[in-house]
Amino acid sequence: MIEQLIRKGVKIPKPDSVEIGADVDIDRISGNGVVIHAGCKIFGASTLIWDNSHIGYEAPVTIDNCQIGPDVQLKGGFFQKAVFLEKASVGSGAHVREGTILEEQAYAAHTVGLKHTILLPFVTLGSLINFCDCLMAGGTNRKNHSEVGSSYIHFNYTPNQDKATPSLIGDVPQGVMLNQHPIFLGGQGGLVGPCRLTYGTIIAAGAIHRKDQLKPDRMILGRAGKGGEMTFFKGLYRGLKRTVKNNLIYIGNLMALRQWCLQVRSQFIGERFPDALFKGLMNNLDLAIDERIGRFKHFSQKMRESAEIYKKIVKENQSSLLLNQKDELCGRSNELEQCLHRLKTFEGDREIKDNFSGIIASKIKKYGLNYIMVMQELDFREAEIGSGWLQGIVDYMVEQSLDMIPSLK
Repeated sequence: MIEQLIRKGVKIPKPDSVEIGADVDIDRISGNGVVIHAGCKIFGASTLIWDNSHIGYEAPVTIDNCQIGPDVQLKGGFFQKAVFLEKASVGSGAHVREGTILEEQAYAAHTVGLKHTILLPFVTLGSLINFCDCLMAGGTNRKNHSEVGSSYIHFNYTPNQDKATPSLIGDVPQGVMLNQHPIFLGGQGGLVGPCRLTYGTIIAAGAIHRKDQLKPDRMILGRAGKGGEMTFFKGLYRGLKRTVKNNLIYIGNLMALRQWCLQVRSQFIGERFPDALFKGLMNNLDLAIDERIGRFKHFSQKMRESAEIYKKIVKENQSSLLLNQKDELCGRSNELEQCLHRLKTFEGDREIKDNFSGIIASKIKKYGLNYIMVMQELDFREAEIGSGWLQGIVDYMVEQSLDMIPSLK
């Protein structure tokens, strides 16, 4: 198989050191400028490596069922069930797992861990970062981009052992338009999920941030935490509303991104964005949505037990509203799960969608199948139409979900 790849034009300087799994389809590895360096291992029937991508320049790379677009650089590490669009780049020491999507020109330096992470175009991660279960957008080009400083962590697991903790850093409806102010998360810091940050947010280096920031263009300075200790009651959950709402908004944004890909990105399928790469993108989006629905259901089903713990601990001055919220969330968890899965196919306002799709089609006729250029050429009015369509998807999904748990509205 290695000899076949070399014959079709793949550059493998040290073929004896490279392992290609028997399930790999060599027709899905381009012979145009692809380089596979020494020590690399490539597995998986769905693996795709497209034009001019370089694998393992800094250190050996393991690829397992990833879809890798043109001009991508995976410099060293482990990559499994992830998607990398044109000119994405990841440094050595990476550990990138399922549900991860790096869109055009997204970049991560060395020793970065990602899982169920979505980076929209240009978003940049420094070194020594753990950034799982979040979506980040912002910025207008490679020089004006959202960035995460080195030694940063997104805290995505709670002391109550759940992962209903996805953080939305920017959003999909505005972020895909590539016209928003960048977001900056300073190094040696952390973000405690589930959290929402809007565009223009700057969090100073060294800060551990725990609150939503929905006012744009604000700088947040770190504060020293109060020392001391207190009793921890496992499974207590003293509040639900913010966690529930942030999870639903996050899922709604993933659904909006899914429709964006189906209705807009699908128009760019071509030599630089092959159908196999598009299908890998869609599969990973579905995987990401299913993950978040599953994690939210797990969280919801713990609420009945949490209510009993709350009653035993609080005794007097119990909040009837909180008890009702827990009972309602747990009791409707299966119906809510079914509702969320049904909403995956919701396309939003069809008239607005068709209008915006027509705008994209006209831009493609003028600028060709260059996704970044087309998006950068949208004027304010055109971008507002697209953002309105996508925001309608998010709002409808959240509204439909909260109708099932009215005490949490």
